[in-house]
Amino acid sequence: MAFSMYQRNEGEEQPYWPLGPFKIRLPLIHYSWEWVEFVQAMILFVVSLAMIPLLEKHLGLPYEVALAYVFVCGVGFMLPAFLGVPMVPGWITPAIPVVLLYLSQFEPGPEAIQALVALQLLVATIFLLLGVTKLSSKVVKNVPPSIKAGILLGAGVAAFMGELKMGGRIPNTPIAIGLGSLICFYMLFSVSFLKLRQKNGFAKLLGKYGMVPAMILAIGIGMLVKEYPVPDIQFGITVPAFKEMWHYLPFTVGFPGPDLFAKALPTAIIAYIIAFGDVIVGTVLVNSASAETRADEKVDTDVDRIHLVTGVRNVLHAFLAPYPGLAGPIWTAVTATVADRYRQGRQAMDSIFSGSGTFWIAGFLALFILPLVSFFKPFLPIGLSLTLVVTGYLCIITAFKQIENPAELGVAGTMAIVLAMHGAAWGLGIGILLHILMERKLFSFADETSS
Repeated sequence: MAFSMYQRNEGEEQPYWPLGPFKIRLPLIHYSWEWVEFVQAMILFVVSLAMIPLLEKHLGLPYEVALAYVFVCGVGFMLPAFLGVPMVPGWITPAIPVVLLYLSQFEPGPEAIQALVALQLLVATIFLLLGVTKLSSKVVKNVPPSIKAGILLGAGVAAFMGELKMGGRIPNTPIAIGLGSLICFYMLFSVSFLKLRQKNGFAKLLGKYGMVPAMILAIGIGMLVKEYPVPDIQFGITVPAFKEMWHYLPFTVGFPGPDLFAKALPTAIIAYIIAFGDVIVGTVLVNSASAETRADEKVDTDVDRIHLVTGVRNVLHAFLAPYPGLAGPIWTAVTATVADRYRQGRQAMDSIFSGSGTFWIAGFLALFILPLVSFFKPFLPIGLSLTLVVTGYLCIITAFKQIENPAELGVAGTMAIVLAMHGAAWGLGIGILLHILMERKLFSFADETSS
């Protein structure tokens, strides 16, 4: 039986405490605890740990410090439901390959940390500025489709290039990650598995867990073929290395100068455009679920509030845990899973906030369970690779949906290649130039008409 201190009347909004533009909601006070999302989070929290290899490689962090960064990220993940956003948050995942290209210009250590702080502060500023002024929809609506497609296509190509290049994670452990990727693609995107889910209860159950079954199989295969070691499971409670973390923050290594902000600006713009697409996807998922079957709850998916909360999370990261994944508005796979269960009615999930709020509170608690964290430690490259290849695949699909004619395809394709090979500044610059040359009328000629 669902329990919360405040109960929602039929057809009204879930109870909250107002705080300016935010709506404060707490578990067991404003919404009930959902055990299904709790169980999912105990497995899927491993994806948040998958950022650790990137923090070690590109920022030069020790494992213990990188793990402390993940705890800060966990606090950020809990903020949206707390402040009135009904979606399950995540990274700006499609932007990760572009961010890594940007970071590759800098030496791991203080220089890379400062560069990432500059990027994260710019992303935060864009979100906060557009959230306060309520101009977000107008700004992104004016970005040409070919530029949007080029950004997404470039991010997708960069994701696959990073995983497949010599020395990348797939060539290093081709059996575990290769088979895991194929299983992931089949379960998430295959027409045949979609039909199987409609007929088979077990397949339907597996499909609800997204890439988790593929990850578990990849881990098992990796140990079986000895591409990955058997984990050294430790018992107890995880203790974050917050004291050591201080030596890797901008307060110690120094804040970025104007030159780093200038270098970071193209990447920040690209990251925001991608993230705005995630905002649209998230609001559609939640609103459609609410409109279809849930007349009992009025769900407020205010785009400006989403911008403000995402901006606050990026500020949190910039000062306390600069993050290559950045702070994004939605983890699409989990939000879709929560929305799917929400559609089943109030007896299945009392409020959309019950599911979205429970998930990341449980995910944060899982970080303290040392046996879970120590078990997954050797397999973090698998979690990261599967996340990036799935993101790359989705980016490519979404990019081609933006394109309506051969001229746009040519601009987007060329921009994507330049972006994937030379980074955001060159990619964005070439994309804008080609859009002007190939899609705009540069000259106007008077029509010759006979009188």
